[in-house]
Amino acid sequence: MTLDGLIDQYLDHLRLERALSGHTLQAYACDLSRFASFAEENGCTEPATLDLGVLSAWQASLGRAGLGTRSAARHLSSVRGFLRFLLREGLLTEDPSALAARPRSGRRLPRALSEDEMRRLIEAPDVSNLRGLRDRAMLSLGYACGLRASELVGLKLGDIDLQRGVVAAFGKGSKRRLVPLGEVALDHVQAYLAARRERDSHGGRARAAAGSPYLFGTARGKPLTRQTFWKCVRKYAGIAGLRRLAHPHQLRHSFATHLLVHGADLRSVQTMLGHADVATTEIYTHVTREHVRDAHRRSHPRA
Repeated sequence: MTLDGLIDQYLDHLRLERALSGHTLQAYACDLSRFASFAEENGCTEPATLDLGVLSAWQASLGRAGLGTRSAARHLSSVRGFLRFLLREGLLTEDPSALAARPRSGRRLPRALSEDEMRRLIEAPDVSNLRGLRDRAMLSLGYACGLRASELVGLKLGDIDLQRGVVAAFGKGSKRRLVPLGEVALDHVQAYLAARRERDSHGGRARAAAGSPYLFGTARGKPLTRQTFWKCVRKYAGIAGLRRLAHPHQLRHSFATHLLVHGADLRSVQTMLGHADVATTEIYTHVTREHVRDAHRRSHPRA
């Protein structure tokens, strides 16, 4: 079987066994197609011919093509998964990627908004109308629960339990996690839902959205897109007068950073963020260490 055919089998495996999203599968497909084209151009048309030499030459070609270290590392991760699949299927006797050098790059620390900046951002919408109430509820909920943009816009009415104060978020790989919902965010969501029910009771043009299962929907009852939420965050960051225009993932960064600053343990933050590996969460400890150093400089008599 050709490499392209084996890649199709691997993508089917990822879709069925690991329930990866369409966006993730498309990224894997692009990376692996690029690798297969390079391998075939260099005479490697069967799995048995894939070795460390081919892999190293392919990595060098990515560098010559101008790919940054982060993109090159993602390509290598995609190919490693494919090669391990071939190894499990008995089409390779050893994994040539085991000795491949991983591109190294400095890890960019996330920039969290300050607590005052978050307050100003959440208070920026005009809550005299339904859209403003919706936008405030989205901003408040995204920050209160540390949700990814895709998780936030995909929430359905049944995913939020107003009595218990918890949100069921569906993250990467359709993994479900429960995240506590604070009182402020709960009040904002309830105010939005009350205005939404009032709108639905009046019917008219809004009737198309009355039966929508989505928590944050459009006038046609469809879920908001991530791009719409991105524009929403940028809009209110400008209104709030933030020095740098915010982006949706900063709400998640700020959620994690503020929890750690106020004493939350790393494992709890990992669970609420839905990180599979605590090492992913540890990046936020660098941010909080800076907070500790600032406190020491401000308070210690010999700092």
